[in-house]
Amino acid sequence: MAKKDLKRMDPEITEPAKPKETVVEFLASLAEVLVTALFIMTFVAQTFAIPSGSMEKTLLIGDHLLVNREQFAPPTHWLGPLLRYSEIKRGDVAVFMSPEQPGLILVKRIIGIPGDRIHLRDGNVYRNGEKLNEPYAQHTLGSDGTYQSSYRDNFPAVPASFMSGVRNTDWQHVMPQNLQGEDIVVPANSYFAMGDNRDNSYDSRYWGFLPRENVMGHPMFLYWSFESAEYSPDQSGSDQIAQFTQTLIHFFDKTRWSRTFRPVR
Repeated sequence: MAKKDLKRMDPEITEPAKPKETVVEFLASLAEVLVTALFIMTFVAQTFAIPSGSMEKTLLIGDHLLVNREQFAPPTHWLGPLLRYSEIKRGDVAVFMSPEQPGLILVKRIIGIPGDRIHLRDGNVYRNGEKLNEPYAQHTLGSDGTYQSSYRDNFPAVPASFMSGVRNTDWQHVMPQNLQGEDIVVPANSYFAMGDNRDNSYDSRYWGFLPRENVMGHPMFLYWSFESAEYSPDQSGSDQIAQFTQTLIHFFDKTRWSRTFRPVR
């Protein structure tokens, strides 16, 4: 006779109690979770906060991103079946280490890949002779003719110099070596990156080509967005405390809830 039939006939018959999890088993389970989380945050994903408005309106100051560090990484045999790898393409948003300032992490859009010919005319980007349709790009300065920059808006027609805002002396020498006619040609294993806020972005026009090895990954989505003023990643300890205090006080009324889990494109 089945156990459930015996139980129906005699209510006092009960199922044997499941053994309780011991402290050692609980700690082992917790350790597995922590190791898995540490592995993901070390090798697969990373968080990043937007400190400036160079990518507006795609990314706002105070947006917090989850970055896929494996998407642009060379495929491996043991992770290949689990994670999607892809080559860096035109139009991709990428997170990378600054070629100019060691330790500084930036996020820009890839405009040119190796072999592409790039130039700007009156703020419009031309790639391989064709004017780009860029719905993500915006111009916040000079749209009414009050602020023009010949170097910024007509790159690379004007030579790179300190007067044009180029602080990187290496770029002043490298840029002429990659000119063909009115275009700059992206070399092998490099990219040309620009911010979506074209009039207020310190990008490849100013610090040069982005080396392939500097690319860290692709931002997948916003996990949190908080209304913030522009800040420097190397701000002082007192500034960090003040910012943390403001976040605690205004967490609910300054969080941009509508941007939560928004994908980055």
